[in-house]
Amino acid sequence: MINPLWYQKSQAEILEQLNTSAENGLNSKTVQQRSGEPPNVIEEGPGTSPLSIFFKQFTDTMVIVLLGATVVSGIIGAMADAITIMAIVILNAVLGFIQEYRAERSLEEIKKLASPFARVLRNGKKLSIPTRELLTGDIVLIEAGDRIPADLRLLESSSLEIDEASLTGESVPITKDPWAALSGETPLAEVANMAFMGTGVTRGRGKAVVVATGMDTVMGEIARMMKNEKEDLTPLQVKLGQLGKYLVIVCLLVCTLVTLMGIYRGEQVLTMFLAGISLAVAAIPEGLPAIVTIVLALGVQRMAQRNAIIRRLPAVETLGCTTVICSDKTGTLTQNKMTVKKMATLDHTIMVEGEGYNPTGRFILGKKDIDPGEDKAAGILLEVAANCNNSSLEKQKGGYRISGDPTEGALRVLAAKAGFNPEYARLHEIPFDSERKLMSVVIDRHGEPVLLVKGALEVIIARCTSVMEGGKVTVFTSRHRNYLNQLQEEWANQALRVLGFACKKLSSSELAAPDEGKWENKLVLVGICGMIDPPRTGVKDSVRVSRQAGIVPLMITGDHPVTARAIAAEIGIAPEEQVIAGPEIDQMSDEELYRGAIKKRVFARVSPQHKNRIVKVLKKHGHVVAMTGDGVNDAPALKAADIGVAMGITGTEVSREASAMILADDNFSTIVNAVYEGRAIYDNIRKFIRYLLGCNIGEVLVMFTASLLGMPLPLLPIQILWINLVTDGLPAMALGLEPPEPGIMQRKPRPRDEDIFARGLGRIILGRGIYIAFVALLAFAVGMTVSRMNGVQDLGMARTMALTTLVLAQLFYVFECRSERFSPFELGFFTNRFLVGAVLCSVFMQVLTIYWPVLQNIFKTVPLDGWQWLLILFISGFRLLGKFILYTWQRLFLSGFEYGKINA
Repeated sequence: MINPLWYQKSQAEILEQLNTSAENGLNSKTVQQRSGEPPNVIEEGPGTSPLSIFFKQFTDTMVIVLLGATVVSGIIGAMADAITIMAIVILNAVLGFIQEYRAERSLEEIKKLASPFARVLRNGKKLSIPTRELLTGDIVLIEAGDRIPADLRLLESSSLEIDEASLTGESVPITKDPWAALSGETPLAEVANMAFMGTGVTRGRGKAVVVATGMDTVMGEIARMMKNEKEDLTPLQVKLGQLGKYLVIVCLLVCTLVTLMGIYRGEQVLTMFLAGISLAVAAIPEGLPAIVTIVLALGVQRMAQRNAIIRRLPAVETLGCTTVICSDKTGTLTQNKMTVKKMATLDHTIMVEGEGYNPTGRFILGKKDIDPGEDKAAGILLEVAANCNNSSLEKQKGGYRISGDPTEGALRVLAAKAGFNPEYARLHEIPFDSERKLMSVVIDRHGEPVLLVKGALEVIIARCTSVMEGGKVTVFTSRHRNYLNQLQEEWANQALRVLGFACKKLSSSELAAPDEGKWENKLVLVGICGMIDPPRTGVKDSVRVSRQAGIVPLMITGDHPVTARAIAAEIGIAPEEQVIAGPEIDQMSDEELYRGAIKKRVFARVSPQHKNRIVKVLKKHGHVVAMTGDGVNDAPALKAADIGVAMGITGTEVSREASAMILADDNFSTIVNAVYEGRAIYDNIRKFIRYLLGCNIGEVLVMFTASLLGMPLPLLPIQILWINLVTDGLPAMALGLEPPEPGIMQRKPRPRDEDIFARGLGRIILGRGIYIAFVALLAFAVGMTVSRMNGVQDLGMARTMALTTLVLAQLFYVFECRSERFSPFELGFFTNRFLVGAVLCSVFMQVLTIYWPVLQNIFKTVPLDGWQWLLILFISGFRLLGKFILYTWQRLFLSGFEYGKINA
């Protein structure tokens, strides 16, 4: 991604190669010669027109089926059905268009990360030019608050720090060093002598030469990967597409056979033609895509209430079959808030509690709460933390925020927890410098000048001649040095960043004649503190639940391996302490990388290409991969994954636009909640597929079997359409609102390539279809026999019995479809009140068609007597009655009764 020549060569070599001057910049002649270079912008690519995106929505197989059903409904005069189906198709197209159009904006958002103007030197003069006009060799001036306009090789710096979290995942700004000597392949996060396009300057200033612009930058390479990345169809899209193709073929064959056999038997051609078309309309579950969309949309609403925002509806189902979650560390598993967890003096170590930037927390020594201000050395340490500090702590709606450097912010919060605030006048400041690795201030403590110093422990130790121990200042000995070094090593293994604190009294004469070099020597060391970007609250439990659900969590971060290992161990991701670093990935084959990912589960110092490769290797081995992230560097992997999960608070707009789901609270636990919802929703999709197809197969088999047996038509075309309306509407939709079953997160994820009819669903659907057809034909035969025994040749009563039996058999069947494991009595008959209401409504509609004269004339029905209702209720509800008897008997007489054992 980054040309090693730029960070390996000396400044003089680069300036000579680019024909530029550090003092004067490019001259007019060179600017003119290079004016033909590509502009310093991120290429958008040809893109896709909004019109083509819209018309693409009508190419799905099920949509084509629905369009066919619309035409057929119009032919037979069922205009209400035709209008309803067309409305469904257009609504789905509009929703799909909106979602895809938003996704196309990802590359545009990358462009916004570049600052609009840059300060450069040309012909020895300072100019402000649009960043798109930057050329290689331009000398750029940068300072705190700037966004880096291109990839730069640093020439000079003063306390320069750059926030590269969006590229590297580092939780703290990177201290830059223009004179750093680097060799070999160096991870992006460790290239200290360069600055990269799109990152932000948090401290200091510098001068640099442009070495890469536009698509040649690290940001440009990320944009190129995003542009070339293709999104796979989700499992649900694939399965519904296959289902649609099967339905078209089967329905056309069966309906054609029914029509031809009826004509062959002597039925009227027009009657059989209408019956065949009506049967086709009834057989094709035109409500299936609509119900899928509605159920997914309702799931999206529930997820939004739990802080998971879904950008693409099929992502809900995809989450339910996720087998691997590739998670960034900073801001995803951790809080992205540096927090002091420990502080130590030469006398004792104090644990510090509290979350994030909230200035409340306990100080614990041993097992007791203490006031650290009562200890002299700890009190001075806190005094240094509060006063040798340029950050500020601000209260805002919903919590607190830090303005300034994150490390200083952590110290500001530490001091505030103990009640220490900057209360002394500042007489002098020696700013932090990357070479000295120190910051010092002189305060006026009750009329006495005192120097307060903080910085890297090894630098502090080298400048101290005394320590504070037992409340007294004593000589700094090798014993003290060994103790502090041992403590630093121990804390570093826990991913704690260690800082040292010291002080020194100054005389009036020293203050009057400032000598910063002498001031920062012969210091008194008072203690150290260890800080970390801590794991989010609840993330450990979420990792445990995800592993229990058969999901493998991976940490993929650009942060340091030691930090990654410590965080992974704390939250339970890694089964062992080994970490795979970025350079190792380049040496691994795909098979080695896959084994390492599943076994070690922690990757550190990775680049965007590494993330992409990890995701693709996992997918190649059959995993359904969810990738979480918040930075620009995560965007290509978010698109490559089966489902990209972006952070809503800390995430960049680029990562959000590239994702399928956004976490509004940036909480890893929300992903687990989303998986739970995804599994429940997929279960519900299978439930109403089971219901709709079982019912439709029953309707087709009634007509087909009657034709085979030479029987009269059991149902008229208008009656077939009525069954379709009264059973395929409200009950199926209510079935999609079924609450999640018990133990849903104790299951293993279903296989990626699992067929929609897997686990015996196809057998169940066919069996129930045959049963529904059998009882309907039985009712028709009984009605026809009774009519003929009474000398009545009209088939009105027989068809009314068949119609009512079909309707009630399907309504009884809908309760069986509530679970593939539990019977409706185990679940509780009224736990889905929507379903009970829908069934009662459908029963009422059916009764109206039988007893209301207006509907009797339309649907050619006759009133039924008591014995007919008893027969219909018994044969249509026989299976459900048998399950109730079995459930009651097992509960009363079997002590070892287990739920989920009787829904055969």
